[in-house]
Amino acid sequence: MKITVLGYYGGYPWNGDGTSAYLIQSGEYNLLMDCGSGALLALEKVLDPLQLDAVVLSHYHHDHTADVGVLQYYWQLREGDKKEACLPIYGHTQDPLNFGALTWPGATVGKPYSENETLNLGPLELTFFKTHHPVPAFAIRLRETQTQKSLVFTSDTNYFSGLVEFATNTDLLMTDTNFYANKTGQKWHLTSQESGRLAKLAHVPNLLLTHLPQTGNLDQLVQEAQQAAETDVRVFRADKFLTYTV
Repeated sequence: MKITVLGYYGGYPWNGDGTSAYLIQSGEYNLLMDCGSGALLALEKVLDPLQLDAVVLSHYHHDHTADVGVLQYYWQLREGDKKEACLPIYGHTQDPLNFGALTWPGATVGKPYSENETLNLGPLELTFFKTHHPVPAFAIRLRETQTQKSLVFTSDTNYFSGLVEFATNTDLLMTDTNFYANKTGQKWHLTSQESGRLAKLAHVPNLLLTHLPQTGNLDQLVQEAQQAAETDVRVFRADKFLTYTV
């Protein structure tokens, strides 16, 4: 299972790099996980978008969905061989208006996922876990059925103990790390230290920091997370077109 980072900032794009979007590939299966600002432009550089099999969205904040509309237009207007005549976009149904917008007649179709059910997409098995965020948002666990390798994407969330069980013993943990360790006050995202602590408690060997801030020295996030994770976890941060094979 190969992950390619297409966008990794939280909130808004910065210096030519976009917000949350990740291409997950297993064999010939291509899944886009989140579709933030700049996702389509970045995707075009690594894969013909018409070769997507599906899209899955963790929640409906714009920095995770901004390019859904242009992807729908692309599917409607672009000539070429499409793997899926009507591209399935998976989302939760706790926001009926935004879920309804995933269907663009003749181009895309919105399909529901549930926290209580496993979603099977080609060679991948997906499970979901509701996080703590101002809108309904879901962490996603992907397991490659052939290899049993897995990754967990926390989506947007503050820290709470339930994340540990959901992420336990995964091969790669991708955390929403929007804050440095010195963040005070209300936090709807993880700090660097919380990301590191989560990886340590969940016995995860590899931690990818993503959904990053636009300010400060991003290498400091890695240092702070590594200190909290101690030596059993390898910590690294997202960058545009970074690839990682689980």
